[in-house]
Order: sequence, then C-alpha cells, then structure tokens
Amino acid sequence: MNASEPFYRSIPDAELEVRFTPSGGPGGQHANKSNTRVELIWDVQASKTLIESDRKIILEKLGGIVRVVVDETRSQARNRDIAQERLRARVASALHTQKKRVSTRPSRSAKARRVDSKKRRGQLKRLRRAPRLGERS
Repeated sequence: MNASEPFYRSIPDAELEVRFTPSGGPGGQHANKSNTRVELIWDVQASKTLIESDRKIILEKLGGIVRVVVDETRSQARNRDIAQERLRARVASALHTQKKRVSTRPSRSAKARRVDSKKRRGQLKRLRRAPRLGERS
C-alpha cells in the first residue's frame, strides 16, 4: 500500500470474506448451476489496515461489519469486481468530511444590486395598477 494512497483503495483481500451463492431470477440452466451472486463482507473492527480515527468514523457511519451483495451479471468475476468497487465507494464516502462553511457578509455592491432590483420590481407593479381617481398620467 502506497503511503499517499488512501487505504480503502487497497483493502487487503485477506480482510475480505467472499461468499458465492446461486443468483435468483431468470437465466435457465446456467443460473441454476452457477454461483454468480457475490457477498463481500469486511470486518471493520478486526481490520489491521485502519488507523484508529478512521476506524471510529467507519464504525459510527457504517457499523462493525460492512456487507455488499451483487448479483447483477451472470459473471462471478464481474460481480466480484462490482462488489469491491461498491465497498471502496462506501468506505470513501464514510470517510469524506464536509468542508466547514465560512460565513460571509454580502458586499456593499451586492446589497445595492438587491435594493435596486427590489425598487425596479416595485415600480413595475405600480405601473400595472389601475389609475386612481384624480390621477392622470
């Protein structure tokens, strides 16, 4: 594992439990005899690749065991690749921290534009009114 590379890009295969089971649905004889459904299980608590701060975040957001099940294709290898990619994506999204918002004040010109647009809108609405008695334009 590269030091600059996030660990979830290369979760060791030894830490992943992979189960293959028959996939449901149509497919004829191939589906009845092939174990193409992939279940990928990763025990976060037992992982040796995680630093403690990341482990705490993942446990909080995803739980102690992360499980991904895929049976989209008829290929066991393709389903396994999809499951690994989904696991990486779930872990990456759990570790992604939202950038803290820095509150700002509107600039003087922004305030002036806002007031100007409100005045123009008000003028437009005044022009739509029916003239009052005694007022002629």
